[in-house]
Amino acid sequence: MSNYNIAIIGGGNLGSSIAEGLIASGFVVASQITITKRNLITIQHLADKGVRITSDNQTAVKDANYVILAVKPFQIKDIIADIKPILNAGHHTVISVATGVWMKDMEEMLDPNFALFRAMPNTAISIQQSMTCICANDKAKGQVEYVTALFNQLGKSIVIDEKLMDAATVLGACGTAYALRYIRANIQGGIEIGFSAAQAALIAAQTVKGAADLLLTKNTHPEQEIDKVTTPMGCTIAGLNEMEHQGFSSSLIRGLTASYRKIKNDM
Repeated sequence: MSNYNIAIIGGGNLGSSIAEGLIASGFVVASQITITKRNLITIQHLADKGVRITSDNQTAVKDANYVILAVKPFQIKDIIADIKPILNAGHHTVISVATGVWMKDMEEMLDPNFALFRAMPNTAISIQQSMTCICANDKAKGQVEYVTALFNQLGKSIVIDEKLMDAATVLGACGTAYALRYIRANIQGGIEIGFSAAQAALIAAQTVKGAADLLLTKNTHPEQEIDKVTTPMGCTIAGLNEMEHQGFSSSLIRGLTASYRKIKNDM
């Protein structure tokens, strides 16, 4: 269990999910978390669990060791300006989960002496199954282990170079939508070959979950697991080959790169 206090600035879906996940995992006790939101009624359920709630960002930050900025990117500048008088580079570590806000920008808003992190979780954080990509500035090297452990309570995490954060958005965050679109197509196909919508949805979702868990548990390459179910002249290889003839892999890769170009062009 962590001995550090955590302030979460922003009690929306993401901030609330972080708080609930950290409590459920036992990483911290509820009283070590303070979370802020203008409308406190919407986070009363967290107060009922023992989390300290407030609408005052400075109050939240005052006794915290780690400050998680779970707000919209356009809010970051005003939020940092608000809490900056309370922050101390020797005491506070700042973690931003706001998309597209670079550490150099935060350093300019704060001070280059602060230990800073960027983290890119995905929507599965709401069930503690996020894939979170993390990067840190030079001042944060001593806190990397703790911040990685924190996000591992909410799924799995990986430390990457900041230059890869846009790519991480595509592969890890947009990737949720790509995977769900595949499952939806699988359900539609399942209905066509005889299943009810509910039956097809269960089979498709659990099959994808099981396939992913195979890779995560065994640390194998997808082709190794594919080979186990593709018997000579069998139905699996027939289906795979037809999908490839129709551009399955190439269309997915083209979709990923299209999303990445969109991010880069909008910067």
